[in-house]
Amino acid sequence: MVEHLIEDVARWPHHDGSALTVSDPFPRLGDVVGVRLRVPRSLGTVQGVWLRSVRDAEPHYDAAALLPCPESGGRQGGADVVWDWYAAELRIVNPVQSYRWLVRVGGRNHWLNAAGFFALDVRDDHDFRVTSVDPERSTATPDWVHRSVMYQVFPDRFARSAQADQHSTPEWAIACDWNTTEVIGQGPETPRQFFGGDLPGALEKLDHIQSLGATVVYLTPMFPARSNHRYDASDFSGVDPLLGGDEALTELVQAAHARGLRVIGDLTANHSGDAHEWFRAARADPDAPEADYYYFDDAHETYVAWLGVDSLPKFNWKSEGLRSRFVLDEDSMVARWLRPPFDLDGWRIDVGNMTGRQGAEDLNHEVAALIRARMREIKPDAMLLAESTSDAAADFQGDTWQGAMTYTNFTRPLWHWLSGDTALEGEEWFFGVPPGVVDRIDGREFLATHLDFVSGYPWTVRRCNMNALDTHDTARAAGRMQPGGQAVGVVLQYTMPGIPMVFMGDEFGLTGWNGEASRTPMPWDDPARVSEDLRGIYGRLGALRQSSPALLDGGIRWVHAAGDVLAFVREHAEQSVLVVAARDDFELALPRSLVSATPVERWRREAQLNGGISLASGDDGVLTLRGAAGADAGVWILPGVPQP
Repeated sequence: MVEHLIEDVARWPHHDGSALTVSDPFPRLGDVVGVRLRVPRSLGTVQGVWLRSVRDAEPHYDAAALLPCPESGGRQGGADVVWDWYAAELRIVNPVQSYRWLVRVGGRNHWLNAAGFFALDVRDDHDFRVTSVDPERSTATPDWVHRSVMYQVFPDRFARSAQADQHSTPEWAIACDWNTTEVIGQGPETPRQFFGGDLPGALEKLDHIQSLGATVVYLTPMFPARSNHRYDASDFSGVDPLLGGDEALTELVQAAHARGLRVIGDLTANHSGDAHEWFRAARADPDAPEADYYYFDDAHETYVAWLGVDSLPKFNWKSEGLRSRFVLDEDSMVARWLRPPFDLDGWRIDVGNMTGRQGAEDLNHEVAALIRARMREIKPDAMLLAESTSDAAADFQGDTWQGAMTYTNFTRPLWHWLSGDTALEGEEWFFGVPPGVVDRIDGREFLATHLDFVSGYPWTVRRCNMNALDTHDTARAAGRMQPGGQAVGVVLQYTMPGIPMVFMGDEFGLTGWNGEASRTPMPWDDPARVSEDLRGIYGRLGALRQSSPALLDGGIRWVHAAGDVLAFVREHAEQSVLVVAARDDFELALPRSLVSATPVERWRREAQLNGGISLASGDDGVLTLRGAAGADAGVWILPGVPQP
């Protein structure tokens, strides 16, 4: 096993792909990009630094130049110098240009890649990446995307307007009372429970959504279907009348836009419902134009369905007809909802990881690129995120989906670090882990896991991945984390690189043992169902994030990850932010200079959960942090990082 120097993470050289370390996040092929590395002098005497890039699969080395130090008026020496900056030129030879740093210190080679700092040579899989853009079809992601805070609305359970009473219960459904009917997490009645939330109800709650710091409303499917989740669409051309129809969506989006909010929809590119007109036509006639939209056997009797669920027949993306009607036509499913009068701001693609994949066929990259290109034609600044529940990096290299709704790099390690050691119920699965206990890990294991998974993404994609505590497909964090753990998780969710994704009801500490049981109607007028009111925490962190250049656009440098404590600095030329998260009381000593070159007196406490974390710096240069309130977190604003 390669030796990972994670125990001394504060002394790692630093590079992450952010603006402090890469001059151009979206270069073109053939461009030369300036890249920088910071090396702490406390690491030891450096004999040399080289940039290793892989060009057409062949390693190439360039010596890095030592830069004048901005902390000492340009001097390269002096006792006041903490970091040395090195610079090199990275030539963009391939569409995804990978690279790493070689630092020779103490007479031995060390390697820095996106997964960490190593004393032994490592595989190329975790090298840093810069993705080039196509000058004919710019694939640069709009800046607003990574600066978003997303609020997920499951329409049937979010808010019910007075108009909902005008609709009779559909034949597939079981009518349920908003405040008294218990949500069934598993069984034949689970998809049939109908609580009657609608889009006019969501419009009435925009104040609430905005108060949490959200900038994007993400609506799970709104198309007609025969289930409460509506992932089995029977029609892509209109909004379900039970949700208020097309007019209700138009009014919701217009009202959101008037407030500065954006709205994205949820589009299933992997399958339709078995009641969809395309599937009904295909099943009835092997010679119908729609017959090749799906996978049928030679006898045209059986068909491929998503995970074997008969009601969800899988699309066959080899079909040119499907590509036209779903993506390319003027009135296609992808295009029509991005145009007025609906004017959605983008899509979250359901089951993005399985889309275009069936057995030996793998058209995933091709389909993703097709959708992205079409969206650029219709609305160049649209958001395009995709669900990929497991290790998603290979599908997210900057030229297809902009970011991933995934669990491996944030949600899963966070749950393990903040685990309440509660056994999972029955056959419950936890983000792809077999049934059992959510094993508790320490801070070192959290960081190692996080970096291992996040290192596969270019920085421009990493900052667009969703950071979710939970979603409509998972158990609720509140029921699985230790007391106070969810609030600590919220601080990390809003301060780490990525898009904070809040599932409706998280702000009320709602619980649920699996995804379906978590789809609880919001407790608007039933305070007895509020487990913990966290609206103030979400609101403060949302406001902080939107006002902080470091949290919106800064890099991340870890300064501690062990046991009960995680600490990192988000760094930007204008501002830095120190974040300390703890799951128990602690005392920690760090070299103050490796956290920030500025005196502690210039740091400003910006947010605290319980107020139990303190810090002090002595004449010896040691920064002492203490926590005395159990699960807790604190945020400090620091001066920005001077650049050479």
